[in-house]
Amino acid sequence: MRTGLASLLLLGTWATAGTMPASAADAPEPPARSSDAPASVGLLDAMQRDLGLTKAQAEARLAAEKAATAVEPKARRAAGASYGGSWFDAGSGKLTVAVTAGATDAVVDAVRETGASIRTVKHSARQLDAAKARIDKLSAPKGVSSWHVDPEAGSVVVSVVSAQRADNDVQEFLARARAAGPVTVEKSAEAPRTFAAGTVGGDPYYTGNVRCSIGFSVHGGFVTAGHCGRAGAGVSGWDRSYIGNFQGSSFPENDYAWVNVGSGWWTVPVVLGWGTVPDRLVRGSAEAPVGASICRSGSTTHWHCGTVLGKNQTVNYSQGAVHQMTKTSVCAEPGDSGGSYISGDQAQGVTSGGSGNCSSGGQTWYQPINEILNRYGLTLHTA
Repeated sequence: MRTGLASLLLLGTWATAGTMPASAADAPEPPARSSDAPASVGLLDAMQRDLGLTKAQAEARLAAEKAATAVEPKARRAAGASYGGSWFDAGSGKLTVAVTAGATDAVVDAVRETGASIRTVKHSARQLDAAKARIDKLSAPKGVSSWHVDPEAGSVVVSVVSAQRADNDVQEFLARARAAGPVTVEKSAEAPRTFAAGTVGGDPYYTGNVRCSIGFSVHGGFVTAGHCGRAGAGVSGWDRSYIGNFQGSSFPENDYAWVNVGSGWWTVPVVLGWGTVPDRLVRGSAEAPVGASICRSGSTTHWHCGTVLGKNQTVNYSQGAVHQMTKTSVCAEPGDSGGSYISGDQAQGVTSGGSGNCSSGGQTWYQPINEILNRYGLTLHTA
């Protein structure tokens, strides 16, 4: 705890709150560039701890995921209208691309030439997205946790709280969802919740009596979760000095916001490693594929890693549904809301909510960073 607090205060002073940068002796060691070592010792340790990998396996996986991330847009273009989705296969270390059964030999050959593996599916990504869009128009009861397109399953997966599976409203929703398109039902142990505490890369901030975590620096401010504050609300930093105000905020429907930075504070392209890993430089926002490893930084549980489980999910919080979310196996707890999800040195999104905790294990969702940047016309601050 003391180590984490020391790291927080050091970076808070250097990154956002002071009027002078820390001396060279006090500054944290800069993260290695992507072209340097595969990853820091701390990052490899976190992946070994949270993903059950050896050091060699973690290094190999990071290299394979980087290659898969570069292949994905090429394979998507090659598949065209036959594209059924894609995911990273940790077993083979390759990107798997789904193509519909009607794809021509030329299309299949073009996809294979990108280096991706191929799986034949019944429904295209466009068809599955259309089915999900129809389900998004339905009113969901509290017993329905979330729903998303799963290209590997070839359907829209609807997650239902186990204890409420037999509820009449849940059954009615499932019947209407199945009428909208191919649906698979899965069980979840509990309903999702947001991770705002009673008081947002990983550093805390406060608005009123709520504490959240900073997501990523943008030019002029930072992005975070929408449920942490409404437009116009004032924001103070880790030291309780004034930073700025929420300039835009959306929740539910979405869960994103941005805060302007002033009053002697400034932004830097850094995500806190909390002493587990060196603080990470942010160099872009290339989207990691499903199946890739991903890590999260937040002001409560600090640094944790897992994998991307699914994209374009709709999460049904008690306050209302939130769309276009990405699900992960990374844990989080109250106060982590708004914090950073990063894959290598690429920003992925900001923490929204989830279930479970970092003691017994859990799952979380994040709002993708590129959607937030596009919505508010912001530019990510990169190194």
